[in-house]
Amino acid sequence: MVFMLRRYSIHLILALAGGAIVYSADQEYLGLYTLSVLMFMGVNVILSTSLNLVNGYMGEFSCGHAGFMAVGAYVSSLLGVWLFAKDRVFGVPLLDPGYALYAFPVLILIGGVAAALAGLLVAVPSYKTRGDYLAIITIAANYIIISAIENIGAIGGSRGFMGMKRLVNSMEDVVDLPWMPIWVIIFTILSVWVIRRYVSSTFGKGVSAICQDEVAAEIMSVNTNKIKTVTFMLSSGIAGIAGGLFAYILGYVNPGSFNILKSTEVLVMVYLGGMGSLSGSILSAILFTILLELLRPLQIIKWIVIPLLLIILMQFRPEGIMGNRELGDLFPRLKKLYRFK
Repeated sequence: MVFMLRRYSIHLILALAGGAIVYSADQEYLGLYTLSVLMFMGVNVILSTSLNLVNGYMGEFSCGHAGFMAVGAYVSSLLGVWLFAKDRVFGVPLLDPGYALYAFPVLILIGGVAAALAGLLVAVPSYKTRGDYLAIITIAANYIIISAIENIGAIGGSRGFMGMKRLVNSMEDVVDLPWMPIWVIIFTILSVWVIRRYVSSTFGKGVSAICQDEVAAEIMSVNTNKIKTVTFMLSSGIAGIAGGLFAYILGYVNPGSFNILKSTEVLVMVYLGGMGSLSGSILSAILFTILLELLRPLQIIKWIVIPLLLIILMQFRPEGIMGNRELGDLFPRLKKLYRFK
């Protein structure tokens, strides 16, 4: 009994924390602003950990993560509105809006799959390029995706697309619960769990081998091209899940929300937390979200303060908050709380 409690205690802690947030939201103990900050915190955790999979664990240099976020946001939004919400673009919904509650996770996952396929724009060129050259390719992929969305008038183009709030309201009409916080919590925990299992697996060891020395990894019979493809697609797919949640939280999606500035935000979170540290990415995403809210009164000046803080960090602690370590390395007793077997 004690062993079972130790093995699943981390899951129990997460479940209790998530339950407390949902209960507080349902009882209106948390205001709309606080709840929105917590949801964006979850989205940033997903984005930070997914990019760290490529930039940290695999040692590549991707700078266009927001492009894949945009693919997931638009695909899940368009599909959801087309199926379950009355809209001036698609007209009458194809299905009963009451089914939106059960279809929502599928919509988000479909957006993730679409983003994973878009990740091939980066995965294939990565076979022969690294470093600065790959960074340029990822930036180009970001611009290609955003430019394509801006030039498709049927989905709003540069004006953006809306209607997702109707779908969220339909879910709440079926069961009166704050569904968006619930889904954000579920997908945040699921995304971190998947990434942790991936990097801890035998296949994930090949990712670390590529980071250390790609040539040596190939000599040792590691299929580097296959590992790169899977890793880039997994990273992009999880970013697409974050994009889908982001779109439904706001109820509106615009291509300008996924430009190079958004990609820079994700890069800041990854380097702030530490390359190759899942714990660091989670902590940095939480701290960065809080920092953005504290600096919001400064408006555009905050984008002077934040890069300045990053410069200071690179000068005095270039490895980030956690370096390449996890919380379990700093506090060994935490390792007894979870098992990944």
